Amino acid sequence: MASPIEFNMHCDESMQALRLILAAWDEGEETGVTPQMMAYAALFTALSDLIDIYGEDAVAALASGLEKRVRMGEFTMTCTTTRQ
Repeated sequence: MASPIEFNMHCDESMQALRLILAAWDEGEETGVTPQMMAYAALFTALSDLIDIYGEDAVAALASGLEKRVRMGEFTMTCTTTRQ
């Protein structure tokens, strides 16, 4: 069974993807879409695309590991982090 790839902060393609997503996010906020709605839309889109590529079982396995990673602070952005 294929498994979803991990986002790599040191990979040029990953960083380009992040820049594109952040630009779209900023555009959404500028037009009045709340950050919460942008987050839900981003999660829905990401999970839907991953399921299309890898299947439901692989994405469910990925999602089951997210709780520990969230609690460990892997996705927590500090106040000094800026979008570029």
